[in-house]
Amino acid sequence: MRGKQRGFSILLGLVPIFILMACLLTMGTVAFGEEETEKKDLPPRGISIAPDYTGVVADVGDGVSIDVKVYNKGRQDENIKLIMASIPEGWDAWIKTYNYKVTGVHVPSDDFKSLTLRAEPDEGTGPGVYTFRLEAQTDDGRLTSSVDVTIKTVEKVKEEKKVEGLEITTSYPVLQGPTDAKFEFSIDVKSKVDKDSIFNLSAQGPENWDINFKPAYETKYISSLRIKSNGSQTMAVEVKPYPFAEPGEYKLKVKVDSPVAHGEVDLEIILTGTYKMEIGTADGRLSLNAMQGKAANLSFYVKNSGSAAQSNVRFLSFKPENWKVEFNPEKITELTPGALKQVEATITPADQALVGDYSVGISVEGEKGTKNMEMRVTVKASTLWGWIGILIIVIVILGLVVMFIKLGRR
Repeated sequence: MRGKQRGFSILLGLVPIFILMACLLTMGTVAFGEEETEKKDLPPRGISIAPDYTGVVADVGDGVSIDVKVYNKGRQDENIKLIMASIPEGWDAWIKTYNYKVTGVHVPSDDFKSLTLRAEPDEGTGPGVYTFRLEAQTDDGRLTSSVDVTIKTVEKVKEEKKVEGLEITTSYPVLQGPTDAKFEFSIDVKSKVDKDSIFNLSAQGPENWDINFKPAYETKYISSLRIKSNGSQTMAVEVKPYPFAEPGEYKLKVKVDSPVAHGEVDLEIILTGTYKMEIGTADGRLSLNAMQGKAANLSFYVKNSGSAAQSNVRFLSFKPENWKVEFNPEKITELTPGALKQVEATITPADQALVGDYSVGISVEGEKGTKNMEMRVTVKASTLWGWIGILIIVIVILGLVVMFIKLGRR
């Protein structure tokens, strides 16, 4: 009887050992398992600031307003500070919305806010080329984006044609921007005819360009204007360049005709090219395996798919805390149109990183263009710990067998 009680007591003492074995088996399962995480299209964080036009021509003494968009390209909402980092001498400039100056804006994830850059010359500021720098910065200062806007001022000479009682004027006959932009001229047509008249509209421009006429502040297209006796109307000329047009200067001519009067005005668009980049891996894979605290290498390419050169292309990473991401080369001085460069990235998980999947974002930022790529990095534990766990389990089992054999003999 005492032998049975003693054996029962020994079995109760072995309960902690069985619990330890269960824990070791669970650790082995975690060490060799992989968990899938949902892949997200957006990087953790990313911002940019972009004006509708990076260059305009204005008359001396005139103020200029240019629409500006502030983008949040990341997964979290951002409070973004807005700074006029550079204002030429003889000018005053600020960012505004309606009647208020704006120094900061809240932008939700994957959204943008529209603002306006207003530039006013001081009295006596002469003709010239003036460059303004706009800068956007997150509250924590970790992300910045900047862009230059050029205003060229010329002596106040309006483009106009007065022929047989018709006067056509435009304050901005020259617009500048990228090839993929949409340009819009504002034109005033004044009739000096003593009766109501209908004027037909036509335009001459480069081949394959899309040129349309619209009433002021409306979206519908028109082909004629009805103007009352000695009256006037304002219309918009919307121009979409041919997508594959080369950078350069392009002339357009707008004609307004009726049986009793006709006139025309010359316009010009300066194309700076398109700013587009591509980023990816040679085999298209966006996943990588790594070990805790050990570097893993990733090779990816950067391609300038636009028609304008990209300068000072740099690389940014969005990574988990205590991870390291290094690039070789650290930046590309110039990337010509169609050029492709290979870049090596070294990703090192934190020493204490848990086994599982992590998201690492890589952002390529050129002087005028940004492209993002997100990688899934799977952290695996060393197989040595798995074998150690199995060895401990085997030793415990052998000890139990020997113990039961000795107890059975007694």
